[in-house]
Amino acid sequence: MSRRQKNPLRALTTDERLWLQRIARSKSEPASHVAHAKQLLAVADGHSYTAAALLAGRKSNDAVAQLVARFNREGLQAVEPRRGGGSPPTYGAAERERILREARRAPDPEQDATANWSLMTLRRALRGADDGLPRVSTYTIRAVLREAGWSWPHTRTWCETGVSTRKRKSGARVRVVDPDAEAKKS
Repeated sequence: MSRRQKNPLRALTTDERLWLQRIARSKSEPASHVAHAKQLLAVADGHSYTAAALLAGRKSNDAVAQLVARFNREGLQAVEPRRGGGSPPTYGAAERERILREARRAPDPEQDATANWSLMTLRRALRGADDGLPRVSTYTIRAVLREAGWSWPHTRTWCETGVSTRKRKSGARVRVVDPDAEAKKS
């Protein structure tokens, strides 16, 4: 005979049940979301925590109990797993903005010893600046630039996607922004 559940699942609303059923049947959702939705639906249908874990292809009834308690507190957000440990992120929003601000700045051939930014020259500039990041790596710089939608085209310099500089017949240089760039990125 199983023990009494300390924190039983609260009654699901119609919308919550529909969302959980949609996630449980989804082929494009992450597997953890699907498993959590299946477990919650099984518990809502009257199965024990152990049976709910087995129905979702898992083994731990304790994990189901923790999921149910979290669902009671947070609602549908409990389906998405939390951050899984490891070291905390080293660079926050301010540091990422500092990397992007440096990449947007045109390099000075005298000061930066380059006419185009590469990952190594960006790293050197960021590490050497007064308000820079003394331990930033090229991997971090590349990840921040890619996340912001920057690309590395054939000109061998980092540039913002959807923004280009055109030379007009008159000789004037004009910065052109593609209004559909955000839609094309995703």
